[in-house]
Amino acid sequence: MSVFDILIRYYPAFFQGLMVTMQLSAIIWLSGIFIGTTIGVLSNRYQIGVGIPARITSFLLSGIPILVFLFWLHYPAQAMFDIVVDPFYTAALTLSIVNIFGVADLVRTALDDFPKQYLTAAKVSGLTRKQTILNIQLPLIFRQVLPGLLLLQVMMLHTTLFASLISVEEIFRVAQRINAQIYRPVEIYTALGVFFLMVSLPINGFALWFKAKFTRDISES
Repeated sequence: MSVFDILIRYYPAFFQGLMVTMQLSAIIWLSGIFIGTTIGVLSNRYQIGVGIPARITSFLLSGIPILVFLFWLHYPAQAMFDIVVDPFYTAALTLSIVNIFGVADLVRTALDDFPKQYLTAAKVSGLTRKQTILNIQLPLIFRQVLPGLLLLQVMMLHTTLFASLISVEEIFRVAQRINAQIYRPVEIYTALGVFFLMVSLPINGFALWFKAKFTRDISES
C-alpha cells in the first residue's frame, strides 16, 4: 500500500485530524500575535509594571520544556483545582502562552533596539507622535520582526504534535491510530512529513527571503 493509497483510503480521518490541527494552530497564532504584540508594546512603554513581569515569565517558560508544561496543565493543575478541561483547550492554552511570550519578546526587543535618532529626526521635522509611529516606527519594526515572527509560528505549528499526547485528535494522533490498524509507519509518517513540509517550507522560505531583502541593522543608519 503506497502513500497515496493510504491517503485516499483514510482521507476522512486525515482530513478530520488536519482540521483539528489547523483550528489549534489558528488559536495559537492569533492569540500569540495579537496578545503577544500588545504585551511587547506595553513592556517597552511600562518597564516596571509590565516589562519586568513579562521578562521574568518569558525567562521561566524558556527553562521549562513545552511538553512538561503541557502535561502539568493537563494533569496536576486540573487535579489541584478539581476541574476537567477538554484536552483541546488545554493544548490551545498551553501553546498560546508559549507563543504569546515568544512574540512579546520579539516585539519588545525590536522596540528597545529602535534607534532614538529616528525619533529625534521625526520630532525636529515637526511630525506628531501618531505620524511618527505610523510612518516611521511601524514600517521599520515590522520589517525587523516579520522574519522571526513567521519562523516562530512555524515552530508553534510543529509543537501542535504534542497535543496528541493528551488525547487531542489532531493529525499526528490520527496517523498513529491508522498506523496501529495497518502498520505502515514508513508510508504514514512520510505522508505526515510531506504535509508539514508543504505548510512549513513556503513560510520558512518567505521569511528567509524577506530577511535577506528587507531586514538590516537600522541602528547603523
